Amino acid sequence: MSEIGDISIERIVETTELADDGVLVSDIRPMRFSQYPGQDTVKENLKIYVKAALRRESSMDHVLLHGPPGLGKTTLAHIIANELGAPFYSTSGPSIDRPGDLAGILAGLDKGSLLFIDEIHRLPIQVEEVLYSAMEDFVIDVVVGNGSSARSVRMPIAPFTLVGATTKVSNLSRPLISRFGIQERLEFYGVDSLVEIITRSAQIMSITIEKDGALQIAKCSRGTPRIANRLLRRVWDFAEVEGDQVIDEVIAQRALMRLEIDQGGLDRTDRELLRILVERYDGGPVGIETLAITIGEEKSTIEDVYEPFLVHEGFLCRGPRGRFITEKGKAQVTNLVKF
Repeated sequence: MSEIGDISIERIVETTELADDGVLVSDIRPMRFSQYPGQDTVKENLKIYVKAALRRESSMDHVLLHGPPGLGKTTLAHIIANELGAPFYSTSGPSIDRPGDLAGILAGLDKGSLLFIDEIHRLPIQVEEVLYSAMEDFVIDVVVGNGSSARSVRMPIAPFTLVGATTKVSNLSRPLISRFGIQERLEFYGVDSLVEIITRSAQIMSITIEKDGALQIAKCSRGTPRIANRLLRRVWDFAEVEGDQVIDEVIAQRALMRLEIDQGGLDRTDRELLRILVERYDGGPVGIETLAITIGEEKSTIEDVYEPFLVHEGFLCRGPRGRFITEKGKAQVTNLVKF
């Protein structure tokens, strides 16, 4: 998300969830491992853990899913619950302000339930501490009474599985991380997996799409299913109005050019960041604080929103003296041909 003055501008290649992303999520979200393309290692490991829990007729170990936003952590939590046949409860770190709020959620869980906490790194430390005994011993400490008569009472809760999702695993405390018996990192998706995701979503949404059209969208999706599905909807708009209600290679290329997204998946903001590095700082290195001031963004926005994909794709490098552009990044700046 870019900012101009006090106005927030949502980028179509934003990896975080935008306001209209939830419109079709419930319809296109996979509910079984067999419906979930990509993340093969993570998926196969989770299949084993689920089967083992079912055979033992016990709660599955707590799971920590981490990695860049938009890669399917929430979807995997739903799938795990469905495969276990477990009741699914969902909340997020920012929505829990007090220890009592979390204690109330935990006390209300049914036996064998799956509790999903998104953005678990944003739990206040006082709230996080409630999880320690809950995850280890399935008990919570409840304060009864007020003032000098207050006392702590240990209350048992039903065995459950906690699935935590985070984009910033380094922000989690060591005591919390150590209580997750299963820790899996999600990586950016390959083009083939994204083509599968786009084709499946198109089928569910009754969109006619050719393989070459799906391939064009996949190449521009920055390795992220959330962006792939978002671009599919926008390209569909162009196909409805300017095409024959079919997403083929030509209409996909035309729509993506109009959206100012090149074949590398970069939008105008990405290219501007790379251009500034070349033209103002001779390719770098340049400190992150200086770069943030130059482009008018927060340091954290550059680090969390722009950099992960640019670094992953080899356009940008981080070094001890700052950021610098690679030869691949320079070629992206000088080559103005979108397709």
